[in-house]
Amino acid sequence: MISTNRSDRAEQSSLLGPLAAFGLLGLLWGYNWVVMKLALRDAGPIDFAMLRVVLGTLITFALLPLLRVPLKPRHVGKTALLGLFQTTGFVGLISWSLVVGQAGKSAVLAYTMPFWVILLGWPFLGERLRGLQWPAVVLAFAGLMLVLEVWSGDAGLASSLIALAAGASWGISVIIVKKIPIAGRDELVSLTAWQMAFGSVPLIVAALVVPERPIEWTPYFVGALAYNAIGGTVIAMLLWLYILQRLPATISGLSSLVVPIVGVVAAWAQLGERPTPAEGAGIVLMLAALALLALAGRASGPAAP
Repeated sequence: MISTNRSDRAEQSSLLGPLAAFGLLGLLWGYNWVVMKLALRDAGPIDFAMLRVVLGTLITFALLPLLRVPLKPRHVGKTALLGLFQTTGFVGLISWSLVVGQAGKSAVLAYTMPFWVILLGWPFLGERLRGLQWPAVVLAFAGLMLVLEVWSGDAGLASSLIALAAGASWGISVIIVKKIPIAGRDELVSLTAWQMAFGSVPLIVAALVVPERPIEWTPYFVGALAYNAIGGTVIAMLLWLYILQRLPATISGLSSLVVPIVGVVAAWAQLGERPTPAEGAGIVLMLAALALLALAGRASGPAAP
């Protein structure tokens, strides 16, 4: 009995670090929706997306030698395609959606990624819906209709659809990742760095071509860039890798639930974004659907901002 108690205490102690990392990751990614929303007061969405990605890419590449990760990229074509959806598409679209859209609602809609993976997994991966995925998809669809409030004719519908497109872009990137053979931590870190590098190129071109208002280099804007590049990218990547190594997939998948919850609560508290009754009900249904997927161990995917 004593040895059993000791082993239980040792197991609980070994989980404290990963669970703390999980909580910190949820706070970093969740609160970042408020940070991004406020940063867009000082810059256009393309400029902000480009700067955060370029800075994050440079810091990530500087980290590779410290982690003893080989610099040479593998599967260049698929990695470039991944960067187009995971970085260019996702980061660019969420910045665009936040210009006029609410941070909390955008966080929930962008985190529809697991449902896009389920829908796209059938034609592209041969993975059919099963088990808890069925009620999860039904709940998510019902919640989505309530969140969008198409019947209201709200001007925010366009930003909501853009945030939803960001979730679809992220979902497509997960399908691409499943087509890339990844052996171990080093290859995952290398893939993360290179897809960011490839994905930053279209954003740089867009920032040069598309006219936007001049950037106001306020202290908050500089801090927001640092938060995104260091906290939301590099530290978050290291935390995610640590969590994947130490926690079961079912618990890791709960990040798809924790991040939008933090985003909604933070936006409500700091920005005064109070959901309408329909939006609130829809958010609850979508979060319940994400919880079903996480518990079923089906909502895994690559990290995101």
